[in-house]
Amino acid sequence: MAGPCAPQLRRRLGRADLKAVPEARRALRELLRHWGRPGTSEVAELLASELVTNALVHTDDDAILTATVSPGQLRVEVRDFVSRRPRPRRPAGEEDTSGRGLVLVQSLADAWGVSPHGVGKSVWFVLGAGAGAAAVSYKHIRSHEKNNNLG
Repeated sequence: MAGPCAPQLRRRLGRADLKAVPEARRALRELLRHWGRPGTSEVAELLASELVTNALVHTDDDAILTATVSPGQLRVEVRDFVSRRPRPRRPAGEEDTSGRGLVLVQSLADAWGVSPHGVGKSVWFVLGAGAGAAAVSYKHIRSHEKNNNLG
């Protein structure tokens, strides 16, 4: 775990405020400007935006985004105030634009999970500073989305 002086981002996200998603991505990009291998920041932004979107769409409350950087890893968590645990699910069809979020997190993160709290939960992921395989996978996913007009 990172020490007390580790660079950190902490943002409160308003209920159903989907404008918070690109704002969270920009803030995370700024935090990660000098961290990790090329492509790692893009993977982190993608996964964080999936967790933020899930929290804002599937709960009826605020959420809190926290990202902590250490020399060897990044830990991002999104805390919401609903105890229902998310489950990765496959989209119904190739053109379905929802249902991919946790599948992406599961595929690209070095580790991920759900931690219960007294009220609600945190969904988190960890990326290593050298997450080169994740960056390659991310580029493949983006290429597939563009070729199929999905993104």
